[in-house]
Amino acid sequence: MSQRNTADSVRSVTRPVLLTDSLVKSVTDTLGKNGKKKFMPDPKRATRLALIPGFGQLYNRDYWKLPIIYLSMGGGIYAFHLNRIKYKDFLIAYEQFYDLDKNSSTYGQLKPTVTQDTRVQVRVRNLFATESEYVEATRDAIERQKNYWRRNKNLSIIVAGLIYSLTIVEANVAAHLKTFDLTDDLSMRIEPKLSQPMLRQPAPGLRLVFNIK
Repeated sequence: MSQRNTADSVRSVTRPVLLTDSLVKSVTDTLGKNGKKKFMPDPKRATRLALIPGFGQLYNRDYWKLPIIYLSMGGGIYAFHLNRIKYKDFLIAYEQFYDLDKNSSTYGQLKPTVTQDTRVQVRVRNLFATESEYVEATRDAIERQKNYWRRNKNLSIIVAGLIYSLTIVEANVAAHLKTFDLTDDLSMRIEPKLSQPMLRQPAPGLRLVFNIK
């Protein structure tokens, strides 16, 4: 019996090696659905490029945001240019009531001939300064218009600056959001649960399960 060779009852079987969850996740996160590498923008680079309006969004591949940015910036420039022209027209008319001769003893004061009812002609230009309209107004009316267009001019500068700052912030935030994990493996899920809080019979309910990685 000791000279007989018997087959081994335990056979070696070749089994496929399975990838761990961390490896699978790293591959699926960096590769898109078509197998290509997923675009991961650099927030710092997006912020630097956003100093030129629209270039940060162009780097983030958010092409649909470009018309919104350029229309907003163009509106701010349009408002500033129009208000500047109107303010300058009324400022020139307002200066006609004062003595601006530096050699005069009454420099910076109202001219002696100016009264409350004195009117001067105001040249009001359009946006491109191609056409002008001439109106007559008193000193008080011209001063109110001058202050009105000056406030609008300063406000348009502030609004244009805010829009420019928002484009930089938006490019940085959008670049950060594109680096987030958007796979189907969510960190929170809803599951059914049977609870029995001081009751004789269990009551059905729901619970939120957080997967802290």
